[in-house]
Amino acid sequence: MALPWGSGAEPGSPPDSIRVLIDRFDPGAFDAPDGPARIRLIVPEAGQWDVLVDGSRARLSTAHPSARPDATLRAARATWDALARDVRGGLDAYRAARLVIRRNLHLGVALLAATSGVQGPGRVRFRRVETALGPLSIITAGVGEPVVLIHGLGATKGSFLPTVAALAGSFRAIAVDLPGFGDSVKPLRAAYHAPFFARSIVDLLDALAIERAHLVGNSMGGRAALEVGLRHRERVRRLVLLAPSLAWRRERRWAPLVRLLRPELGLLQLAPRPLVEAVVHRILPIASESWVQAGVDEFLRSYLTPRGRAAFYAAARQIYLEEPHGAKGFWTRLAGLEPPSLFVWGKEDRLVPIAFADHVRRALPTARHCELDCGHVPQIERPEETHTEMAAFLRGGD
Repeated sequence: MALPWGSGAEPGSPPDSIRVLIDRFDPGAFDAPDGPARIRLIVPEAGQWDVLVDGSRARLSTAHPSARPDATLRAARATWDALARDVRGGLDAYRAARLVIRRNLHLGVALLAATSGVQGPGRVRFRRVETALGPLSIITAGVGEPVVLIHGLGATKGSFLPTVAALAGSFRAIAVDLPGFGDSVKPLRAAYHAPFFARSIVDLLDALAIERAHLVGNSMGGRAALEVGLRHRERVRRLVLLAPSLAWRRERRWAPLVRLLRPELGLLQLAPRPLVEAVVHRILPIASESWVQAGVDEFLRSYLTPRGRAAFYAAARQIYLEEPHGAKGFWTRLAGLEPPSLFVWGKEDRLVPIAFADHVRRALPTARHCELDCGHVPQIERPEETHTEMAAFLRGGD
């Protein structure tokens, strides 16, 4: 029987499309790391309603002004109607700014995944995986060869949402929050350098019973992927490095001072939101405003916690201090990388200038390269080109 999409049964009640979504809530696809969650659904022309998720239950209630939501989803009635018919269009609506998710991208997208009505092993799922280090938060979708997606400094697995959607038709896509970031464990005194992150990825593979996987990393995540390839060649099929963080080649004049700084200062120090927004705009110079705001929200979710700040400062410190040369230097070791590798560079990247491509070509002449008209996050700024190149490379075999 055809439903009267969005009609609403009575004044002030949720549109029928929202009722349809919540009625098909699948707790197996939803994860609330901090316990019960309140997610606000906003229909500008109709009203606001809260989805209260507690354990395996999700129920609707009228939004109360005094109740602070953990995440908000805002869309016009027509968009909610479309989502009820085919929630797989949710990411497209989000990218086109027809659907706006704020505060907590994890909870917002997890609700869309849990109300999709899609079943089976390849459906989108949010979950936590217990590893030797502690719990790591992941998004999974699709079946096939596993591809682990590793985010950059200050980002979360949410920066790979477009990639999860793009790869899920052919691969088992797994986007992870690195330890110290997002919804994963945040050990206070961890090193937060490339070997530490590489070990956490191997621990994740072990916990998921994956013998070998493709690795895709952006920025700091690219550096972590390279370290897995260097230290654990047997666990890696192919590497895709999206504007990877690489050891500085020029003189690091502040290195002596940075060595003295303690990441634990992050337990106390805060940065104002305008400064955070300026940094995210620098990282995403060509991306849409919706992605910039989501990036700020995701950064602040970790950064506003003492352990998250300490992890951020520790990781940034290690990036700056990494030795470029010598027997243990990055550029010396890079020449020994064995897994087939694709480097994707942004011509407008302000953090990892495209000039680094020449250094990589000299150190690793067998690697492939792709240059795009974008900044530091190709999978968000130029998703179609990035994912086309990525998928073709990953299908190339061993």
